[in-house]
Amino acid sequence: MEHIYIGMGSNLAEPAEQLRSAIQALAQLPDTHLTGVSAFYQSDSLLPGQPRYTNAVAALDSRLAPLDLLDALQAIETGQGRERLERWGPRTLDLDILLFGDRLIDEPRLKVPHYHMHARAFVLYPLAELAPTDLCLADGRLLKDLLAACPFVGLERLSSN
Repeated sequence: MEHIYIGMGSNLAEPAEQLRSAIQALAQLPDTHLTGVSAFYQSDSLLPGQPRYTNAVAALDSRLAPLDLLDALQAIETGQGRERLERWGPRTLDLDILLFGDRLIDEPRLKVPHYHMHARAFVLYPLAELAPTDLCLADGRLLKDLLAACPFVGLERLSSN
């Protein structure tokens, strides 16, 4: 089994409910065990004019291969109304593989560790709730160093998920 972290985000169609539904779907994946979910956080969109996002991170133990997991995550997104109309547009659900055990993955469809996670407080702070701060990413970066370089700015930790 591989220990995997999934970034989750939504800014359409009741975002907190979208994340709750995604968590239920993650728990039903074959050969996979949901081991934890961070608190929910709200953050501003990276692009102006979009609604605020609700974000979280889920931890999984899974026997699924990386691309099989990616396909399963995209099926969950589609099942919850995700339309891939534009790369950075609003979305009902976005599920990203952040870390996949200690693997470095560089496939056309999948890059792990996730290529933007180091600069996104809405990913790092929920991740730190589930992972040890001395976690060393497959590319050699330490989670505690990423946190130190990415201040808790623009985030609002919600009281419950």
